[in-house]
Amino acid sequence: MAVCEVKQGSSPVILGFPHTGTEVPAGIWERLNDNGRILADTDWHIHHLYDGLLSDVTTVRATFHRYVIDANRDPAGVSLYPGQNTTGLVPETDFDGKAIWKDGETPTEADIATRLRDFHAPYHAALAAEIARVRSIHGVAILYDCHSIRSHIPFLFEGKLPDFNIGTDMGKTCDSAIEKATLTAVEAADGYDSVLNGRFKGGWTTRHYGQPEIGVHAIQMELAQSTHLETEAPPFAYDAAKAERLRIHLKDILVRIEQIAPGLKR
Repeated sequence: MAVCEVKQGSSPVILGFPHTGTEVPAGIWERLNDNGRILADTDWHIHHLYDGLLSDVTTVRATFHRYVIDANRDPAGVSLYPGQNTTGLVPETDFDGKAIWKDGETPTEADIATRLRDFHAPYHAALAAEIARVRSIHGVAILYDCHSIRSHIPFLFEGKLPDFNIGTDMGKTCDSAIEKATLTAVEAADGYDSVLNGRFKGGWTTRHYGQPEIGVHAIQMELAQSTHLETEAPPFAYDAAKAERLRIHLKDILVRIEQIAPGLKR
């Protein structure tokens, strides 16, 4: 299997998709239990949701599932949210805290090292290469990391998650103009709610690549899946009507941040 899919464009914006992949090698699939094989924690259909919204945009998408290894976690295994429930580099449970591996089949340190080499590292090599290429063209690159999650997950957060969850690690990963433009767009989205640096402040990808001082900016958008799925349960079907309403606002965000890019050159 190809670890990732890359589509090169000439826009200063890059879309990252670390969690839309559903490929699981046979040897790993055999170790998952019935619950794990549901692949419930996929960012369902997100690459389709963003398709065609921004002309000539670069996209980098992991094809492997996050249960193989999570491309949005620190390769050193450091927690993104110390003291809070979360899932690790190779998750042992799903987002509900339920086991995903058969008894005795939880990945070992050797398994994790192999998956880092074969999946995590190649994905990030491809992403880093595209960031460098885009920056060489424009003098700046903006990584917009695309995510989604169920709107109700008591193991991870209380109540209902807002529809739009913007993460910039408290403003550290991008210029304030990008953060402001994104927030302005989502606050103007009628019928949707939003939050900046709430429960999700940006994953490892956003925090690792976001270095505004050298012209590389990163921002994460976590969407509640209720905004574009028929139901947040199997078969996690795409709701075209919901999606079209949402895509209007997602396009607005991407166009706004693309227009900001020339003013960010150093």
